Amino acid sequence: MNKKLVFRMLGTILVIEAICMLPAFIIGWAHGDERRDVLALLLSALICLVVGLPMHLLEKPQTSNLRAKEGFMIVTLSWMVMSLFGALPFMLSGFIPNFFDAFFESVSGFTTTGATVLTADQFEGVMPFGIGFWRAFTHWIGGMGVLVLSLALLPKLTGRSAHLVRAESPGPSLSKIAPKMTDSSKILYIVYSALTLMEFISLMLCGLSPYDAALHAVSNAGTGGFSNHAASIAYYDSPAVEIVITVFMTLFSINLALYYSIVTGRWRDFTKSEELKWFLCMFGGSALLIACIIAAPAHGGNFGDALRHSFFNVATTMSTTGFTIDAYTTDLWPIAARAIILCLMFCGACVGSTAGGMKTMRIALLLKQSKREIGRTFNPRRVQRVRFEGRGIDETMLHQVAVFAFVYVLLVLLGGLLISFEGKFDLIDNFTASLTCVSNIGPCFGAGASGFSEFGSFSKAVMSILMLAGRLELFPILAFFHRDAWRKI
Repeated sequence: MNKKLVFRMLGTILVIEAICMLPAFIIGWAHGDERRDVLALLLSALICLVVGLPMHLLEKPQTSNLRAKEGFMIVTLSWMVMSLFGALPFMLSGFIPNFFDAFFESVSGFTTTGATVLTADQFEGVMPFGIGFWRAFTHWIGGMGVLVLSLALLPKLTGRSAHLVRAESPGPSLSKIAPKMTDSSKILYIVYSALTLMEFISLMLCGLSPYDAALHAVSNAGTGGFSNHAASIAYYDSPAVEIVITVFMTLFSINLALYYSIVTGRWRDFTKSEELKWFLCMFGGSALLIACIIAAPAHGGNFGDALRHSFFNVATTMSTTGFTIDAYTTDLWPIAARAIILCLMFCGACVGSTAGGMKTMRIALLLKQSKREIGRTFNPRRVQRVRFEGRGIDETMLHQVAVFAFVYVLLVLLGGLLISFEGKFDLIDNFTASLTCVSNIGPCFGAGASGFSEFGSFSKAVMSILMLAGRLELFPILAFFHRDAWRKI
């Protein structure tokens, strides 16, 4: 293994993380945060530089080419190290003094999960501006992936960069829109930044302050869901804000490469995208069905309000953002509506988006593969290829998708089992907490609906690993614990 290249990449990640802390430092200083809070951000950035810069400059590998094994190792270690150092501002400021809580919050931020250990008392009038923005900005950093950002900023960092992007990017296929992966990274970040800016302006027009608009824009862009208010989007009590948030949660649920197709005049790629059609059908159908359920006379709902609430909550679930405007995970919603939301927690959005979950492409392939196998029951000699996006899908990919789905469900069950060992909550609480972490959603049913502060340190450690596994599409972090990954080091 090229150990020097691994260390050099980790050093680069820490340097970039230090730079990413500076906007939060500037915002905290400009808004008059207490000296301790501002210094915590500055000191955290300096620690990242002191540790990362020597690793980047002194570790000079003989070759910059890396193999798939090293790519998976770099990705897994990078996200662990990034989350560990990302917890420093919370701890040094005293805002989240407990290590397990701070690490959980940092992991939740970078993996764009949006689960929080904060209580309602830690939000209004207490959360420092700089710390609050850093907390939300971790979503923006993690949404596209820190290694994709590294390649966009430092294109000559390593050879064979596809191994890094493939290990970090969501979905079974890699969206490569330019001959060089570094060029693809730049293009995707331009699209990502442009959409973020559009949402910031839109929220400003809705009456939000520049700080609130920026915080929610970066949080929504990463489909994370951190807010500076305990009530989340419900705090604003504004249909206009809810509609803007809903629209952009949906936009960030779509493969970002499709937006580049529009800009370059290749509209056909956008309009003919089969995965996009599947996503919109699932999204629209679920939202309309939930609206009909909660607007039924038995529940005393108004169809207009029901439609607005259902589209928001379906968007926040499928995009795995986690913003809330009502208690849709509690008994206030009908059981049928909550059951639909529970099913959507598995699905996620499109490949190449910033959303979590299993991804629409995998759901579609599993359904098509199931249909084919059922057809073979009646005609076993029939040869039929599964087709998607106008082309036949290789059997190897179908096998990988099936294995991914199995491991996904297995990890949810295992996580729920481990959380149950603390004995604090019932089965629904434990297993939906595990599901929301693996799917990187945030809110869940039961005890976690209002936050994860009541869970113990062991459960938070387990859920942190689940969040990392879910964001990295399971296999990189699972491979990290495989014995073959550590041979010949």
